[in-house]
Amino acid sequence: MRGSWVSILLIASLGLIGSCSAAAVEYDSSAVIINGERKIILSGSIHYPRSIISSAAEFSLHCLTMWSDLIEAKEGGLDTIETYISGMHTSLAVYNFTGNLDFVKFSKVQEAGSMHSPNSCGYTIFQISNSGQTMRFSRFELNEMQTFTTKIVNMAKEAKLFASQGGPIILAQIENEYGNVMGPYGEAGKSYVKWCAQMAVAKIQGCLDHVPAERCSINRDHSFLLCCPDRLTHAMDSTAMHLHQTIRKIRKIWTENWTGWFKKWGQKDPHRTAEDLAFSVARFFQHNGVLQNYYMYHGGTNFGRTSGGPFITTSYDYDAPLDEYGNLNQPKWGHLKKLHAALKLGEKILTNSTVKTANYSDGWVELTTFTSNINGERTVFPEQHKMDDVNVDLQQDGNYSVPAWSVSILQDCNQEIYNTAKVNVQTSLIVKKLQENDTPQKLSWEWAPEPTKAALLGRGGFKATQLLEQKAATNDQSDYLWYMTRVVNNGTSMKNVTLRVKYSGQFLHAFINLWDNHQHCAVVHARLICQTQQKPALLKPGRNIISLLSATVGLQNYGEFFDEGTEGIAGAAYTTDLSSNEWSYKVGMIGEGRRFYNPHSGHAKWVSGNLPVGSAMTWYKTTFQAPSGTEPVVVDLQGMGKGHAWVPCPRSFLNNGPNTLILFEEIGGNPSNVSFQFTATETICGNAYEGTTLELSCNGGRRTISDIQFASFGDPQGSTCGSFQRGSVEASSSLSAVEKACLGKESCSINVSKTTFGVGDSFGVDTNRLAVQAVCK
Repeated sequence: MRGSWVSILLIASLGLIGSCSAAAVEYDSSAVIINGERKIILSGSIHYPRSIISSAAEFSLHCLTMWSDLIEAKEGGLDTIETYISGMHTSLAVYNFTGNLDFVKFSKVQEAGSMHSPNSCGYTIFQISNSGQTMRFSRFELNEMQTFTTKIVNMAKEAKLFASQGGPIILAQIENEYGNVMGPYGEAGKSYVKWCAQMAVAKIQGCLDHVPAERCSINRDHSFLLCCPDRLTHAMDSTAMHLHQTIRKIRKIWTENWTGWFKKWGQKDPHRTAEDLAFSVARFFQHNGVLQNYYMYHGGTNFGRTSGGPFITTSYDYDAPLDEYGNLNQPKWGHLKKLHAALKLGEKILTNSTVKTANYSDGWVELTTFTSNINGERTVFPEQHKMDDVNVDLQQDGNYSVPAWSVSILQDCNQEIYNTAKVNVQTSLIVKKLQENDTPQKLSWEWAPEPTKAALLGRGGFKATQLLEQKAATNDQSDYLWYMTRVVNNGTSMKNVTLRVKYSGQFLHAFINLWDNHQHCAVVHARLICQTQQKPALLKPGRNIISLLSATVGLQNYGEFFDEGTEGIAGAAYTTDLSSNEWSYKVGMIGEGRRFYNPHSGHAKWVSGNLPVGSAMTWYKTTFQAPSGTEPVVVDLQGMGKGHAWVPCPRSFLNNGPNTLILFEEIGGNPSNVSFQFTATETICGNAYEGTTLELSCNGGRRTISDIQFASFGDPQGSTCGSFQRGSVEASSSLSAVEKACLGKESCSINVSKTTFGVGDSFGVDTNRLAVQAVCK
């Protein structure tokens, strides 16, 4: 089953190590020290199995949907990439590290892009093979965890991936995500974590400059073990941080600063604002942070059956700075890039300074001053959590206004170089559309019915006189399990009989005498959908066949005792209780087993013409040409209901000639409206305050700025694309100056100043700003 994970987290450098020679990695209370150079580390998570490696351009630094997204991470100001090593089991102690599961190759790509890595590793729980044993506590599972950890450490050593060997890995972490679920397990939970720590120290010892056991620590909630080359660390993995003066002298590593959250079917996209994310990062370094990692920086896609859940989508976009397709998620990416630059500007001060804290405005404002121990220069963090702007009297350094709920970074206490609430970067509106020069493709479809005759006649692969739990019965070989039984009616026909099912899965199809053309119903989120065919539902005299198809939509994979949760049918009744009937079972769909999704399998009998619409349990196949251009390609499944799609994505997998799309539709859909499109930045807009630089870009140079729809320097009104209006004052050259700087270019930079727009010192308002909206084509 898809289960919990014990992870080895690896953090790999993006250029902190300058050569292939061995590097010394240490740290103290205020810095990570690499070859004697004091650093703060800005890191981002990229899970390589969720990002695609290109068969043709694997090491290209411009294929954004592939592993070489790393270049955008580096350009965004990151020092390191964090990843989790996923062990995809083919059988016990046999792992798959091929293709996009090859963590060694992924580490080499990072190294080629001059990036380092903190890393994590995980192994799947073989719960089903060992039913009756408690997850995490069985000797079988402990042995498997130790085997996997040993395997990963040895593979990393053999490939010379650790910094002490000249490789990119500067930190390794065993993660359990166990802290907030450990309590219900009592003493057994504590004993398990202690065993994990001892095992991990023994296995990782020697990877990072011969890390001694006493230099590894379990964090406060026992959720993971962190090993670094010097003494103890304090680590956090939640969005909300409440840091106290009592722990200021402890070095802090934040491994999971969530940029967003999981997306679920039927729910709105989770969103975390750029301002809030930047606030958390600035505040972390204000409070003596050493290493901060974004979870995620590029989320990617859950391929195959790896989504988890229930009801987590295949998209793992996570509202990350690089979106699922590898596009820059603006303004988040740009706002964080400027924050990273501001932090790096003060890095030498932050990592070697005397720190003082003062409170102003009745405690609403906390002012943290870092004074260099070398030259006395200062970096200052005013932070306030009030919903109104606050003016602070800094005495000899003058007055400073701290915007509501924000953190500023001041150079020498009087020059603002960054504020988390002031977004001086562009916002990109990304659309899905057809290329302007492409002719809309009229897809020609073939179809094939899913072979259901055996299931509808009650013929399965094995039998039991009880209802089986679905995960145990399928052994995670499929999302589908058929439950089939017979009911004998010795009386007359009975109409309007109710079938009651106790169900804990996500999607249930009910077929009642359907081979005799009676009724098919599907339960979707507890809503009953029926397709009444030639006759109403009834219980006929003699033998009646009930066939129930249970489908999971991602399995729960987190929480206390989650492995003990049941899936599938736990009870059924028609006129009598059917739970102890003889039930036949079949795992999976026949088309799934016969690989109908493979256009070369030859097992499907595809039919042309008379395309069935609204037909359940139907396979569809078509060929298509890839949209022209270089932008990421998407398939729009408008008109389809529920099922699966097999398509060669991303763009790097598409052929120049025909490509094949195969769909399996469960409840009935219409493929006529399915289309292939590309994602593109079509409109960009930005606000920037006087004294800053506004950078505009049409997503990595794929398009050019073709029109300036709005430009105003002064006090323009509005803050989002489409809302801009001229204010009370405006420089007359606003539009012409922006057109001169940007038109016809892939990207441009505008110095937001009175000089740029040809106005005098007395022009405008106290705080002038520039608002721009442009079109990319």
